[in-house]
Amino acid sequence: MDCLQPPGSFKIRGIGRTVQQAVAAGAECIVSSSGGNAGLAAAYAARSVGVPATVVLPTSTPQEVHRRLHNYGAKVLVHGDVWDEADALAKTIVAEQHGAYVHPFDQASTWSGHATLVHELATQLPQAPDAIVTCVGGGGLLMGILEGVNECGWASQTRIVACETEGASSMASSLAQGELVTLPAITSIAKSLGARTVSRDIFERCKAEGPDRVSPFVMTDREAVAACLQLAAHHRVLVEPACGAAVAGILGKCSALQGCKTVVLQVCGGVIVNMASLKAWALDFGLDINQFDP
Repeated sequence: MDCLQPPGSFKIRGIGRTVQQAVAAGAECIVSSSGGNAGLAAAYAARSVGVPATVVLPTSTPQEVHRRLHNYGAKVLVHGDVWDEADALAKTIVAEQHGAYVHPFDQASTWSGHATLVHELATQLPQAPDAIVTCVGGGGLLMGILEGVNECGWASQTRIVACETEGASSMASSLAQGELVTLPAITSIAKSLGARTVSRDIFERCKAEGPDRVSPFVMTDREAVAACLQLAAHHRVLVEPACGAAVAGILGKCSALQGCKTVVLQVCGGVIVNMASLKAWALDFGLDINQFDP
């Protein structure tokens, strides 16, 4: 239930570690680029260790993210229509300020922090789970889970189901074609999965692991939103459609889970959600919010 982390998502695991290591190495400020959860985690972590943070956002970022970043004491800059353009400015600022750059997902220290998820599972479960179901955007969480599974000695026992929505399925598309694919655009409602190209490192890792170890699963936006509604009804927890994708992996009974008895669901969270947005998504996809009674 990483949706219950203080900044609202799993991102604090990995980005928190990256910020800690950067400050320990002498960094006097943190610079990040993200339209959502990664930037919030960087700002929260920077405040926690007592250094200033600058977060560069694309113009598409919701005002709620701006508000939360300001509440964490971060300096917020807006540049470009997409994350790639915002990221370019962030790298320029890092060079000017001699600070530490924090990538939203493609950084070894961040993967190491995300791996703590599996180490926690190892203290909570009597044996390795048959599967871990997660979502994949840029691939940082997926890489961390794979590293954690190897570190805990579960590699031969635990498969990973990597969930995406149609219109944001850059990992599934890449694995299907056997080469790194860049989507022409992100057309899914699950904007937090919106990396047009996944990390090359995680793609190569998943390709090498093979489909028996890492199984992609793609569903519609409607199914992801329905999963969000069901999670809210049963557990009184609000998550973004990007997180709903992983929940839908369970509800959709994807073939990779056949025969599995112990399955871990990574509820990764996300802050770009409230009751109003959840109801609006339901309306957009013709879902009756009342049908999801607990």
